[in-house]
Amino acid sequence: MQPLIATLNPPVDPERDHVRGPADAPVTLVEYGDFQCPYCGEAYPVVNELLARFGDQLRFVFRHMPLSDLHPRAPFAAEAAEAAAAQDRFWEMHDRLFEHQHELDDSDLRAHAEAIGVADGERFDAELRDHVYAARVEEDYRSGAESGVPSTPRFFVNWLIHLGSASYAELGEAIDAELHTSL
Repeated sequence: MQPLIATLNPPVDPERDHVRGPADAPVTLVEYGDFQCPYCGEAYPVVNELLARFGDQLRFVFRHMPLSDLHPRAPFAAEAAEAAAAQDRFWEMHDRLFEHQHELDDSDLRAHAEAIGVADGERFDAELRDHVYAARVEEDYRSGAESGVPSTPRFFVNWLIHLGSASYAELGEAIDAELHTSL
């Protein structure tokens, strides 16, 4: 009996999702991640290397899956990333949070926002205080759970769950296989 292969649900929506890379790239890599997860922190440079290696052939999407039982600051960090996104600074905050995973307290998040050039700090603070983006983060979390994500980081390569590791070699092989399939 073949194992059930999980598929991404919902599909990538460029109007909603956070996307790096060209819309028409032949391969899409989706990560469900948690800003406080050490394994996600290890996957962060791997994704950057893959983006550099595959260039215009790869589109990367990040969705939130904060595992609050293990990482109590992760949901709030995800909300901070969304507050930064509201000011066109999602990817800068995404990168900053992974580069400073041990600095996720309230004052740290505000300092990160300032460091990446969030223009309206008062708005950022108010949106975090009022949990404006908690529902958005929860939607990502639910979509991950419904797509069969057991833990973070978890990747999908062209809509199918990647059952291998988050290593450069294994993700690179999966992307290469998809590129050869799309030829």
